[in-house]
Amino acid sequence: MARLSRGSGARRLRKVAPGHFVPRNGVLYSGRMQTILRTVEFLCLSLWLGADVFLSFVVAPGAFGILGSRDAAGMMVGYALGRLHLAGIFLGLAFLVARLVRTRDFGSITAPAALCVVLMVLLTAASQFTVSTRMEQLKTEMVSVQNTPEDDPRRVEFNKLHKRSVMFEGAVLLAGLAGMFRLVRETVPKP
Repeated sequence: MARLSRGSGARRLRKVAPGHFVPRNGVLYSGRMQTILRTVEFLCLSLWLGADVFLSFVVAPGAFGILGSRDAAGMMVGYALGRLHLAGIFLGLAFLVARLVRTRDFGSITAPAALCVVLMVLLTAASQFTVSTRMEQLKTEMVSVQNTPEDDPRRVEFNKLHKRSVMFEGAVLLAGLAGMFRLVRETVPKP
């Protein structure tokens, strides 16, 4: 346990990790609040991963398997994906804020778990605000993707963007799994 001199008006400090000290006094940095903030980190990442897996492996295949029209299924999946993207960006930012509040150290954003979340946010934002936006424009121009010939330039571009969108979602999922692994490793005591 580290102590600062009483004359300096400093509080008692508790060593958390090499180079990091957390004041014992104060609600925001109490042991209970540290646990709550760590829980928020796990919850944000878990919700994002769970939603991504559910959309990718349940909603999308179900929509294309059950709905009679590929256009209707695409509209449903596109709607759900857009909401997932916005929720994911929010959850990623909430994760990073909880981490910053918990650690009181901007360097904590360079930890592997946090870097995975930053990558997830960036990939999701790129997918939502570039790829998905352009795909929606093309769908509006074509009226029906299903009835547009495969060699139509708009359909060709749409198919390329769809592949890129799937790659973005796969990368977000892999970064999330890596982030969760690294987040768990942070909490496991080192031998």
